Amino acid sequence: MKQNIIAIDVMGGDNAPYETIKGSIDAINENKDIKLILVGKEDIINQELQKYQYNKEQLIVQNATQVIETTESPTSAIREKKDSSIVVGLKLLKEEKAKAFVSAGSTGALLTGATVIIKRIKGVERPALATLIPNANNGYTFLIDSGANMDCKPSYLPNFAKMGKIYMENIMKINNPKVAIVNVGSEKEKGDTFTKEAYELLEQTKNINFVGNIEGREIPAGEADIVVCDGFVGNVILKLSEGIVKTFSQVVKKEITSNILYSIGGVLSKGAFKNIKKKFDYAEVGGAPFLGLKSLVVKAHGSSNAKAIKSAINQCYKFIESDIATKIENAILEDNNL
Repeated sequence: MKQNIIAIDVMGGDNAPYETIKGSIDAINENKDIKLILVGKEDIINQELQKYQYNKEQLIVQNATQVIETTESPTSAIREKKDSSIVVGLKLLKEEKAKAFVSAGSTGALLTGATVIIKRIKGVERPALATLIPNANNGYTFLIDSGANMDCKPSYLPNFAKMGKIYMENIMKINNPKVAIVNVGSEKEKGDTFTKEAYELLEQTKNINFVGNIEGREIPAGEADIVVCDGFVGNVILKLSEGIVKTFSQVVKKEITSNILYSIGGVLSKGAFKNIKKKFDYAEVGGAPFLGLKSLVVKAHGSSNAKAIKSAINQCYKFIESDIATKIENAILEDNNL
């Protein structure tokens, strides 16, 4: 039986280890082609596993005695905590004992560790964090970079676009996806020095469908399939989107319960509201891959529940099955004549 081995950081995230373990069990119970390595404090993991029924052949426990906290310096933590769940998990990936690694822990430590241990694909200046954002076209817009690189060079963005294209074509099945760069206006002349230089480079980049600038308000409308920007701007867009969705849900709920007629309408519209909530629920996607590394590393949301962990594992399965890492590497090498 073919199995895709995925390592899971059981100790990272607000709801670890319990929701992480539950999501992992749900994933293997639904897909017999997945095998997981749960990385963390084995006594805690083994005790929690006693609550579940699952195929023992699909799960391995890998002990890791240390945990990297989000408040720690990423560089120091990776260097000093060699037996942390993040470092041990990344080493499993490097040693090809796993094909992917998922963590809801420190983003900085995960990126630092992945860059040092896994290494970048030749020709990629910086790995990028890429997030799927729901749009009005009943699909998703791929936002790159959504928080890995706070300070970017214009030359990073063409690689972001190339990697995003491969992901969207193979995972989301979008042919020749439209690529846009975040700006304050649609005109080519708009923006700061960074944006203008990046625009010129994207225009010259072969094998991508570059459509120019995109304003923030056009992103949720689905005007582009891939949106590239520096990590600072991308993270602001991502966090603002999450905040708007959460606030909108709270406002709607408050209004519906404000009088009896609205409440009746709310009951009648319950199915529609449920579908909308599901579409904008980050747990449906599960995590954001770091594109540009030699192997797959996925950053799950810090507050991931079991559903989000299961979704992240399923995303890894699709990524591995489509051999995205190899396709990205081949595309970068070919375009750079390396």
